[in-house]
Amino acid sequence: MPKIFEYRHTVTLDDLDLLGHANNLSYLRWMQSAALAHSAAQGWPTDAYQRLGAGWVVRAHKIEYRQPAFADDAIIVRTWVADLKKVTSLRQYRILRATAEKDVLLATASTDWAFIHYATGVPKRIPPEVVAAFEIHVEP
Repeated sequence: MPKIFEYRHTVTLDDLDLLGHANNLSYLRWMQSAALAHSAAQGWPTDAYQRLGAGWVVRAHKIEYRQPAFADDAIIVRTWVADLKKVTSLRQYRILRATAEKDVLLATASTDWAFIHYATGVPKRIPPEVVAAFEIHVEP
């Protein structure tokens, strides 16, 4: 079980805004893709949550942009679970441009997730088998 999961992406023209930078929505999409891929790697792909009848929904995102991303940039989204409470979890991200010399920090971000029952939309205690799939990592 990796504490920190790496999701890789190459910035496409569809990711760009009118200024030629990666659009804010692209960062959100990369974060969501990284979270889903990390969950799947831990044994919880989307169909497992469907069978359970419960899963994660976003309560809030926070992104602090440091540098822009451009077309053809190789992006690494590092993500980890920073905490798990009764019905919520905080996931953190570092979004980097991968270069041969040194990775460049593009953004730091976090997502506050709530675990809900799909049929009712009501928050539900995170099942022990889901909790056991993720190792908590706290950045110093």
